[in-house]
Amino acid sequence: MANYLAPGVYVEEVSSGSRPIEGVGTAVAGFVGFTEKGPISEPTLVTNWTQYVTVFGGYVDNAYLPHAVYGYFLNGGGSAYIMRLPDGREETAPRVLRAAVPASGDDKRAAFTLRTLKAAGDDDISVTVTEASQQEADTFRVDVLRNGKVEETFDNLTTKRGPNNVATVISRNSKLVELEDAKAASVVAPKKDAVVPFATTLPVPAELTAGAYVGDPIDRTGLGGFEAIDEITMVAVPDLMSAYQRGVIDAEVVKAVQLALIAHCERMSDRVAILDSPPGLNSQQVRDWRTEFAGYDSKFAALYWPWIQVMDPGSGTKISLPPSAHIAGVWARNDANRGVHKAPANENVRGVVSLQTVISRSEQELLNPLGVNCLRAFPGQGIRVWGARTLSTDPEWRYVNVRRLFNFIEESILNGTSWVVFEPNDEYLWSSVRRVVGAFLHRVWRSGALVGQSAAEAYFVKCDAENNPAELRDSGHLIVEIGVAPVKPAEFVVFRISQLPQGAALEE
Repeated sequence: MANYLAPGVYVEEVSSGSRPIEGVGTAVAGFVGFTEKGPISEPTLVTNWTQYVTVFGGYVDNAYLPHAVYGYFLNGGGSAYIMRLPDGREETAPRVLRAAVPASGDDKRAAFTLRTLKAAGDDDISVTVTEASQQEADTFRVDVLRNGKVEETFDNLTTKRGPNNVATVISRNSKLVELEDAKAASVVAPKKDAVVPFATTLPVPAELTAGAYVGDPIDRTGLGGFEAIDEITMVAVPDLMSAYQRGVIDAEVVKAVQLALIAHCERMSDRVAILDSPPGLNSQQVRDWRTEFAGYDSKFAALYWPWIQVMDPGSGTKISLPPSAHIAGVWARNDANRGVHKAPANENVRGVVSLQTVISRSEQELLNPLGVNCLRAFPGQGIRVWGARTLSTDPEWRYVNVRRLFNFIEESILNGTSWVVFEPNDEYLWSSVRRVVGAFLHRVWRSGALVGQSAAEAYFVKCDAENNPAELRDSGHLIVEIGVAPVKPAEFVVFRISQLPQGAALEE
């Protein structure tokens, strides 16, 4: 108590001793893969596609991560940590730039290949092809940009012989790019107002091991770099499949990395792994892969199939991608619109033009019990996520939304009750804990995340002398028992319809 010396009225601010629990974020992704540039083996936060391009560059051949991150933000993702893997190239080595230029007269496409000069160093070099100022049949303009600003412009270029030939002009005048192959300088005029950015081609690493993906938590590399970031709630490795498809790694390395990804999520206990299957599998092959090879059993992992097809902005053609990052975006959008308790299924996947494999209901009937969440195309409804299961054989943890709801509740209570540590372990503390935890769970129940017509049916919080006897208090322990009844999704909707005899309904 303060030592008052003069007569008068005094006001004191007194702490209530307890603080309300605030819900944690549920939609922050962590992605591991290859990028054009940026910090290597250091998790970096990006909050939109523009920021990603600024830090890590644009689309690159031989890598799925840029397309995956774009799909994540397109589907509603808000924040993501990017872990760039080393790709074996020197940062000062030339980077190959390539693009298909849409023709003005028909749907044919042609391309020419450029590469950056070593003099460009670590600068971000990009190229765009647009209409020439003199709009003739076979003229175009090439702009070379350094760090987003136009440094060189070559106008009224043509593929015909003469002083304006693209090979002649660029080889003589450009200080930033050069033609990789003069014979490949076969281009046609682009469509009106078309701007085609050139994509970087990454070299195929000579060797890539599971350790490059798994990394080390001490050095903050690979998946290990995510251990120090509590905000992450979902993790995916899209470029695990790009390396597999290029033959750099085999199926055993894929399994080892996915097992490490699952172990990472189980160890952290606050995030879920989103797994991809290998490309090009039909329903029987993915079933065999799931049961005979990748027999994962975890409540912290979910598997999605088949692969998706999107439009490549560089080439203008369809490319196939693993769906994990797009699914992460769907999870984030579902959390924002409905809440983490709502199963992230029967949701449209944005930016997907088709599926690599189209399946029927009978085929999904074989896969759904195995925990393979299918993507389905429905007429007039687009491409939708048509599954919401984890890879757990435990019925209590069958659904993704139940796992993620518990992650949300556990992390929120953990963060919101740190004030309890070292407080006097008595009945006053017990009542304070019951009050703040109960108030938080009441809000969760009111949001529709818990089952029960009353709060008593939806949850309970027990913290009293019965579960905190003297011997536990003497050892410094405070035990709080919490029970919640999570809402489960209506996965199988059955309408039982029968014929009624004439007049039977009226008699009732």
